[in-house]
Amino acid sequence: MICYGSVLQQATPFIAGCTVAAAAYGARTMIRAWQAMKTRPRAFYKGGFQSTMTKREAALILGVRESTPVKDVKDAYKRVMKANHPDQGGSGYLTNKVNEAKNILIGGKNSGSAF
Repeated sequence: MICYGSVLQQATPFIAGCTVAAAAYGARTMIRAWQAMKTRPRAFYKGGFQSTMTKREAALILGVRESTPVKDVKDAYKRVMKANHPDQGGSGYLTNKVNEAKNILIGGKNSGSAF
């Protein structure tokens, strides 16, 4: 005679463990998706570059306010450069514009664009 009660008692911890593992895996996936979503830019600036970059345009390029502290400007610069670096397939023109924007917001000086 087969006793199904003992099989069920042995299977219950295994099923509970699989359920916990699946929940943990799902939570990890959701956390990674949330972090990836937070690092994406919210909106892009629709417009071309002005002939002489202003502080307003520099802030739009880096995605910060004109009155942002230097530390936050540097963090925004690193984030934008990581996405647009020429070694990672980005444009040299955009790299120069991002560098120019950083220089304007940090030092208030305009070195001028190479383009």
